[in-house]
Amino acid sequence: MEKARMILLSSVLGIFIIGSAVSGAMCDTEPPFEIEIEGGAVWQNRNDVRIPNNSSGTKFSLVDAIGSGPFPAARAYVTWNAGERHGFRILFAPLSIKGNGTLPSPVDFAGKSFQEGIETEATYKFNSWRATYRYLFKKDGRSSWWIGFTGKIRDAKIQLEQEGVASRKTALGFVPLLNLRGLYRLRDGLNLELDIDALAGGPGRAEDASLKVSYEAGDRWRFSGGYRTVEGGADVDEVYTFAWLNYAVFSAEMRF
Repeated sequence: MEKARMILLSSVLGIFIIGSAVSGAMCDTEPPFEIEIEGGAVWQNRNDVRIPNNSSGTKFSLVDAIGSGPFPAARAYVTWNAGERHGFRILFAPLSIKGNGTLPSPVDFAGKSFQEGIETEATYKFNSWRATYRYLFKKDGRSSWWIGFTGKIRDAKIQLEQEGVASRKTALGFVPLLNLRGLYRLRDGLNLELDIDALAGGPGRAEDASLKVSYEAGDRWRFSGGYRTVEGGADVDEVYTFAWLNYAVFSAEMRF
């Protein structure tokens, strides 16, 4: 955990050092800041697990065990638009899905055995801290497009508990992602916004994409609502875990 914190702090420090140089070179005024709080509900369409990923582990579905939801979800962004074309964003996206149900068949998970038909508590945690740099590469009268990269720290946990038997698997790691953002002006004060962090290849993949309609309530406030999907996982010797989550989201953003 300490190593992950150092990686995140180094990324944030690097962003602000680069941003200070860019801002000073490109504009004489203070760059605008944005603080956005997003909340809503999340449903798990898929959440398959096998730990360890060999004959001693059983592949099972957390959807079958505790249902698809909905579950509460929230995240927070801080954005610095440093000059005309450069932007820097910090994101904290905690996620914890927890519920009670019964397993449809016996499961061997992370060294312990769990029986079918007995009340089981399951926890799926997938917290995400991200630092993003993006560059405005296209702008016209109706649309704007940014491209960039994101450094993500993943703090994950899957846990099962049943009548005194408990087992869990945790994972903490760094994931590099590509970022794409698009904004299309439907009319004055009303926009369609696309935001994607994603990367695929090797034994795993990760995608976090949202499509929202936003309304600008004056110069300081923006309100939006829409759809977010998060999908991905890994298939390695230690773990097999793939999830597909769907969100209905609403957010409030203050700009200053």
